[in-house]
Amino acid sequence: MAVDISDLATLDPRRRRIYYRATHRGTHETDILIGGFVAPRLAGMTDAELDALEAVMDLPDADLADWLSGRRPVPTEVDGPMIRAIIADANDPARQAAIRGVR
Repeated sequence: MAVDISDLATLDPRRRRIYYRATHRGTHETDILIGGFVAPRLAGMTDAELDALEAVMDLPDADLADWLSGRRPVPTEVDGPMIRAIIADANDPARQAAIRGVR
């Protein structure tokens, strides 16, 4: 289920905070990639998944942009299921078309 502005009020404070962080990263590219991954999944994430997501979001934007775009490989010390899921989403052809506005 996608989270839109009207749904945010129904989320707990932690999820609202995560949503804001995911969509206000500091660079437009990571706002789109991370925010687009988080929005449809946030309401159903477990506490462990939220912990993993917050750990990914604590990483520097420039590094995240490079890893998510494939410009650089993800270092072993930060590699894990959550960052792999975000990368897979960012590289999904349907998601890329939606980002570019292509139908």
